[in-house]
Amino acid sequence: MKPAQPKHAADEREWAAFEAEALPHVDRLFRLAMWFERDRTEAEEVVQDTMVQALRSFHGFQPGTNCRAWLVKILHHVMSNRRRAKRRSPLVEAPDGHIAGSVAFVPPLEQHLTDERILDALHRIPEPFQDVILLREVEELSYQEIAEALCVPLGTVMSRLHRGRASLRSQLASIERVLVRHGIDHPAADM
Repeated sequence: MKPAQPKHAADEREWAAFEAEALPHVDRLFRLAMWFERDRTEAEEVVQDTMVQALRSFHGFQPGTNCRAWLVKILHHVMSNRRRAKRRSPLVEAPDGHIAGSVAFVPPLEQHLTDERILDALHRIPEPFQDVILLREVEELSYQEIAEALCVPLGTVMSRLHRGRASLRSQLASIERVLVRHGIDHPAADM
């Protein structure tokens, strides 16, 4: 029988594995948290809580799987728990957000979009759609990984992505109409 290793040796191996697998994803987690929270301090706290929870749960992580998707799922749980806690003791009443109806017409998009216009349009669509679009288009997670991270069915991910893209397209067209109405030129026209 092999003698038991000291507890600290096992802890050091787990920490080394955690460092190798999880820590390289901290920057991307922070960008996601900034997008979701829209506040640097809140985002930093969410990422810190996520990494603490990930370290505590690292024994359950299966090497060879997508660590980033696993961390995004933990991040989502941390944010959900924080939101629930805030709702239990709200300091200020949150404004009521309504989900816009479905878009029947798909307007054409301007070919010279800036990052600022895209982000402005993305901020104007409902959060559940923003979340799915961000995880799919920016973080390049699979539908299944998004479903697991957000704890929603796969069909919901596909539906939100479809509806979110339609809403985003509509918002971009709306922004473009406003800019044209106010005589603001396209970036390409300034060349």
